[in-house]
Amino acid sequence: MRIGIMAGATGGGETIDDLVGQAKEFEARGFDSMWLANIFGLDAISLAGLIGRETERIELGTAVVPSYPRHPVAIAQQALTTQAACRGRFALGIGLSHKIVIEDMFGLSYARRAAHMREYLAVLAPLLRGEPAKFEGEEYRVNCGLQVPGASPTPVLVAALGEQMLRITGRDAAGTILWMTGPATIEEHIGPRLRAAAAGRPEPRIVAGLPIVLTSNPDAVREVVGKMLVMYGTLPSYRSMLDKEGASGPADVALVGDEAALDAALARLRDIGVTDFDAAIIPAEDGARERTLDYLQSRLARLA
Repeated sequence: MRIGIMAGATGGGETIDDLVGQAKEFEARGFDSMWLANIFGLDAISLAGLIGRETERIELGTAVVPSYPRHPVAIAQQALTTQAACRGRFALGIGLSHKIVIEDMFGLSYARRAAHMREYLAVLAPLLRGEPAKFEGEEYRVNCGLQVPGASPTPVLVAALGEQMLRITGRDAAGTILWMTGPATIEEHIGPRLRAAAAGRPEPRIVAGLPIVLTSNPDAVREVVGKMLVMYGTLPSYRSMLDKEGASGPADVALVGDEAALDAALARLRDIGVTDFDAAIIPAEDGARERTLDYLQSRLARLA
């Protein structure tokens, strides 16, 4: 299981220079990947390209870019340009976002989500492979190709949680990228449906994003994590995954505790087929970031 670090989720508090510096640190520490959130601050795809020019080895991915505001041809062109800048180390993570964003903020319809993603990938996937896209659907009617010098085929990961989205993702994408989805739900719901839909294709990636804190005060830290991430327990897509897990809120799926507790939690993720752990290190107490980074670095070889 590869280990990556989530970054850029502060919604504007970190500068480009800050995040380039973080990427260099993660690469020097040996981490496999850096996953860039796309909220209401820096654009994650553009940021990945800038970071890619300043790093050599670390994979850079988006976690995740909403599909609705960007035409699939436009996002393909941007992603392939970023791939060229990253010299083959970029993974495009996309998702539907949430009704509160797509309808209430952007004024677009969120009604036909599965149909939207099915058509979106029908256009996006061939373009990311370097092939022309020819598609006639209800939302998109496309007949074009792209030529981006230096770009290599770019994997697309979809934030797929429900049954229909998992079927679409298994058939048409390289895997899924998750958030707020606990191990029992990955083992019993996500993994089986994704792999069944991907039958005959390469084994799909499962990138599991979860909060993590190394601490000797787990109860106090869980209380802080719960307050910091309370919003995610109210969004319907994440709420449904928390309900499947039997979790009352985000704190219940967070990886919190001493080294033995975190070792057991990470081993379980690896053993149920998670290919990539996307560590969202929560600054829940003094020194938590550096302490947790050191811990994760020390476990890279053990979990590989």
